[in-house]
Amino acid sequence: MAVVHRTTMTPGKLELLAAWLPGRPWYRGPGTGTAPQPARAGGFRLDDPRGEVGIEFMAVSDGAGDRQVTYLVPLTYRGAPLDGAERALIGTSEHGVLGRRWIYDGTHDPVLVERLYALVRGEAVPQAQSESDTPDPTVAGWSAQTGPSGPASILTVSDGPDTTDVLVRTPAGELTLSVRRVLRPAPEPDGGAAPLLGHVTAEWTLADGTRARGRYAEIRA
Repeated sequence: MAVVHRTTMTPGKLELLAAWLPGRPWYRGPGTGTAPQPARAGGFRLDDPRGEVGIEFMAVSDGAGDRQVTYLVPLTYRGAPLDGAERALIGTSEHGVLGRRWIYDGTHDPVLVERLYALVRGEAVPQAQSESDTPDPTVAGWSAQTGPSGPASILTVSDGPDTTDVLVRTPAGELTLSVRRVLRPAPEPDGGAAPLLGHVTAEWTLADGTRARGRYAEIRA
């Protein structure tokens, strides 16, 4: 199980995200001249079985515009650069215990994508965002697939106005793993062009302090 260290990161995650978010095609902020105001709103972690890569799904609220929007930012933390992922690098930070960490948009990281697919299939245990060795029972994966299990490898990654779509190769064939970037409370219609084969639901905190629940990710054929 991953250890959550009680220490500092310089620069901090939110500081890095404030500079990174405006360049995303799914960012809904007011545009030039107004900086994002990111704040933690929830999320969870997954374990890397090899213990090498930190994996976090962070819900981030931003009140820079006319209304607060909550984004989902999957993050990976590495002790060395990830080959071929230069465009996915959010930044580097000095960790008080682990030293320099390379922080990536996790939709481009094969370790996060494989673990997310495992979560949908019920083969990974979601962990609390801020506690070590503590499962998070509020995070749920659901899968309609009954075929062979196994790893998911990245083929392509594309950003849209609401999701980042990761085309993956699995033992069940090629599937699209859509990571929701703009979080919305459930229920939601299954209006996708392809059948829904699975999803992950989790919680986050709204501007008024109440808890919302909705889909963090979906899998379609």
